[in-house]
Amino acid sequence: MTKKQLSRWCIALLAGAPIFIPTAEAASTAAVFATPHQRVDIGGRKLHLYCSGKGATTVVFDSPSGDGGWAWFKVQPEVARHTRACVYDRAGLGFSDPSPRPNTSANAVEDLHKALDAAGIKPPYLLVGNSLGGANVQVYAYRYPEQVKGLVLVEPQTENETARLDKATGGKIKQIYAMVKQQDQYCASEAQKGFKAGSEAFSNCIGNPPEFYGPELGKVVQKAEMTPSYWRTRADEFNAIDTSDDQLRALRKPFGDLPLLVLTRGVSPYAVPGQPQSALNKATEDENEKIHKELAALSTRGKQRVVPGASHTIQDQQPAAVTAAVLEVLGQIK
Repeated sequence: MTKKQLSRWCIALLAGAPIFIPTAEAASTAAVFATPHQRVDIGGRKLHLYCSGKGATTVVFDSPSGDGGWAWFKVQPEVARHTRACVYDRAGLGFSDPSPRPNTSANAVEDLHKALDAAGIKPPYLLVGNSLGGANVQVYAYRYPEQVKGLVLVEPQTENETARLDKATGGKIKQIYAMVKQQDQYCASEAQKGFKAGSEAFSNCIGNPPEFYGPELGKVVQKAEMTPSYWRTRADEFNAIDTSDDQLRALRKPFGDLPLLVLTRGVSPYAVPGQPQSALNKATEDENEKIHKELAALSTRGKQRVVPGASHTIQDQQPAAVTAAVLEVLGQIK
């Protein structure tokens, strides 16, 4: 499932988390993400990167499914006050060219490795990923262990997550995923026809990004999400999730003493506001936290931490907690 979409729907409609209203300073910061910066050729197509700050270790962020590097617009500038911090757009998202192949974890890692090399962004790296991006950075750490000196995994996708949560929910997770797949197909079809502002399709598929990202970046996000190529990329990422899980599963082993911090949501995206937590919801959240604890235990320096007040995209609701986690791991890198 596209975790970004699940998060948006559930946070807004179920969890009741507050909507981010950009301040003048935040809006100005967000505006930096509204224009392309460095587009590097990785073999006949270009991948977009944006870096700022200086430091011996470079922090590289990977986004949740279906989202560009602007997913980190509240966190990257704060981290860049302490070291070099880079966001990038996977193929077909943000300002990156589309690819003839889906953004499986292995393909995304190959692209990112080439882009960092082409851009002259040398290791060591501290990798940060949310959701699908969390799976991707784990694959990167396994494939290039000499380059990666730390990981911060924000509600990361893991190879057995879907099966385990589906079991915990009595099959409801896969039902939700099927609904999202159907929604993506609908939006892809509407994008091909051309979205009309104010239409039901526009409201269902695009919504109002400026409300969250601020006026300048929000318009850019909105424009991107109105294109057929965006929805093709998004659908391809979703359809390739099982393949990405298989790729991570094949690589899975302990991380040794790699500094590792796993952040877990404190707000269930499946909770109903004003209602007591159901046994099913509790089982889901308990299983999610258990998965993350097991992941943290793969490193002798691993930690798992619940972030109160945040659902699946913790960088949206509690960005300071993500920044603090990155700086904590950065401090462990020698």
